[in-house]
Amino acid sequence: MADGRVLMLAYMDAEALAATLARGEVHFHSRSRDRLWRKGETSGNVLRLVDLAADCDSDALLLQVEPVGPTCHHGTRSCFDPRETPFAAPAARQGFDWLETLWATIEARATADPAESYTARLLAKGVYGPSRKVAEEAVEVLMAAKDDAVAEASAPDGRETTRNALAGEVADLLYHTLVVLRERGLAPSAVIARLRERHKV
Repeated sequence: MADGRVLMLAYMDAEALAATLARGEVHFHSRSRDRLWRKGETSGNVLRLVDLAADCDSDALLLQVEPVGPTCHHGTRSCFDPRETPFAAPAARQGFDWLETLWATIEARATADPAESYTARLLAKGVYGPSRKVAEEAVEVLMAAKDDAVAEASAPDGRETTRNALAGEVADLLYHTLVVLRERGLAPSAVIARLRERHKV
């Protein structure tokens, strides 16, 4: 789930676990029917497996899933919702968690040989190296966004090139912004904390 919401609790045996891993859709063992049960096999409200982890003594599993439709047989999103709660599909995941991987890579390359790492070369220049790149990339984001707006007005169905260009420029901006944070010794979590504070206002 994108928001970590608990959806349901169910029993899984070795057969159900194997089927879940093999097919990518969550299976359980139905104790009332004493057989393998694919969640959503009659309703179509399947659970697509995203990740799976065992607890400390390996007698419970936590599955992260993407639900297709309501999870509870009462038609609610979660079995822990009141029955009168209307189903609302969760927002699509954007993959921001992958930025943790990018940050870890920047951290690792900060101590690399500048001759072999672009990140290390930027950091070796001090604050002005990555900061100037942020300014440069910000201008390129502006230009790419403008080009995409022009394409939208003139050929709304033929914007693949300008959309890809804009995505690439924003990717460059995000990367160089993280390098600035690394150079200044400021963790991205401080930025997230500030965003959370502003969100409350």
